[in-house]
Amino acid sequence: MDHANDDRKARMSLLAKAAPGGVSTLLDAALNAAGRPDFDWLRVPEIGSVMVRGRAGGTGAPFNLGEMTVTRCALTLEGGAVGHAYIQGRRKEDATAAALVDALMQTDAADMLRDKVLDPLRAETEARRSTRAEKAAATKVEFFTLVRGED
Repeated sequence: MDHANDDRKARMSLLAKAAPGGVSTLLDAALNAAGRPDFDWLRVPEIGSVMVRGRAGGTGAPFNLGEMTVTRCALTLEGGAVGHAYIQGRRKEDATAAALVDALMQTDAADMLRDKVLDPLRAETEARRSTRAEKAAATKVEFFTLVRGED
């Protein structure tokens, strides 16, 4: 199994699900004085929709749940690294930032971006997931029966 490919899949998923403006803010802070690198568009940011599929009970037959809006783009850095992005929503600036992160992760800047962009995004995602789980747990209802002793 290709671990680099698995890492990229996880990274792309994290970038795709980030909160609005999150990737852009973290990327600009990480690059601070140097600013964003120059790049050429392979595909300018485009807004479209994709079909979301679901499964009844998580294991049943697949069905079309509905459409979701996404923004996609692709770019190439001067050194040849190519970055792609598909993100949820209608956010061209966030798609651009995500594609830049994807491309820069293939350069010497990878360790710095992992520390200053990806790790904070991962922590934020885990915090959101934990908060959602706590809210769900607060609504949990325990059902029990009492033995009436009529036997």
